[in-house]
Amino acid sequence: MVCARAAIFRGPQEIRPFAGRFGEPSVNLHQNGASKRACSDMTKALVVEKHQFAHMAKVAGVTGQSPQRDVALLAVAYGIGLQSNEVARLLVSDYLYSDGSIKRETTLRREIAFNGKERALFWTARYVRHALDEYLAARLSQGHGVTTRSQEYRGLDGSGPLFLTSAGTPLLFTKRHTSTGRISYSCESLTAIYRRLHQQAGIDNGSANAARRTLAVNLRRNGVDLDTIRSLLGLSSLSAVKRIVDSDPVRLGAIVARVI
Repeated sequence: MVCARAAIFRGPQEIRPFAGRFGEPSVNLHQNGASKRACSDMTKALVVEKHQFAHMAKVAGVTGQSPQRDVALLAVAYGIGLQSNEVARLLVSDYLYSDGSIKRETTLRREIAFNGKERALFWTARYVRHALDEYLAARLSQGHGVTTRSQEYRGLDGSGPLFLTSAGTPLLFTKRHTSTGRISYSCESLTAIYRRLHQQAGIDNGSANAARRTLAVNLRRNGVDLDTIRSLLGLSSLSAVKRIVDSDPVRLGAIVARVI
């Protein structure tokens, strides 16, 4: 079994994201105003252009202790637009059926969605599927999260995390008390991984939020309507989406170029 019981530490508390499977209270990652904060964070995030992403993925594929995982993490962030906490709580069964085939169209479960609401989840992009399949094959060869039921979930634990650490263990969530007394949880280790993947490719201030905003901007550039973008990213309103895509640096640059 991949997951372990919750580990308690002094100060900030680190816990496994699937503690509820062992009879303990399930981790609740949702907080009031999550959707508003998500929009605010995305509005401030940079937009990564295609050539930058290609370079970043190439560098990730030849560096680090888990290159297949890192490429897959980038593919999921930029191809589907999940937040880092959502990525960390994905299960193998969120991607695969028990027979090992891919769930091309499924649902992001409300218990892992940043705003506590289900939304459509599409594993239809070829690049994303290829990156994930390469990573899962590497996991199988390394014996990370495998079971004796080789005919199910490609030999992996379907109820275990889709993404693991380079050592094959679940990613940890850190529990903190906010200034208002609320409890918040974040997968800071995954946030750090995304930051590293951008930095090593020469991209400053990169994050999963940058990936989400980049996806929104690219969808809009390709003529996708605001409501569809809102639905895919789990945002609260059309005005929220508009604030994100209207500040597209390429579009603004084109406007300025036409001034004189």
